[in-house]
Amino acid sequence: VPQLGLQLPPHLTQQPWHLLYSTRRDGFSLRMLYWSRVWPDSPTLLLIRDTEAQAFGAFSASTIRSSSGFYGTGKTFLFSFCPELKVFRWTGRNDFFVKGDVNLLMVGGGSGRFGLWLDRDLHHGGSQPCETFDNEILSHQEEFCIQDLEMWGLA
Repeated sequence: VPQLGLQLPPHLTQQPWHLLYSTRRDGFSLRMLYWSRVWPDSPTLLLIRDTEAQAFGAFSASTIRSSSGFYGTGKTFLFSFCPELKVFRWTGRNDFFVKGDVNLLMVGGGSGRFGLWLDRDLHHGGSQPCETFDNEILSHQEEFCIQDLEMWGLA
């Protein structure tokens, strides 16, 4: 994860990050993930390890939260450590950065496809190439099972 720090906006690289949510500590619940935020507009880093030991996730310049529509900025990106770090930045084609409700968290979108999505129980997710980030599939397969998930934020 230290190599991921080099991909963050420069003003965030020296800031202290704090673990806000962990499935190991807090259980598997999207609702609990939304409640775990510290500051309303604090950047958040979502780290996922699937049951095939693939690591990937998303950076959002805004706090990950439940919303009625998409939010975020062009600083949002997806990443994968499969096998080395690959970062997928905003293409400028749309502004479908992050959207979450009680049933689904989505990062990136367009044409009915999501760069990353997670279900309400945080047990299953998926990744497809999307217009927002022009990303590759983040895991080995389009749908995956989550082994561990952490959300980190600035405090």
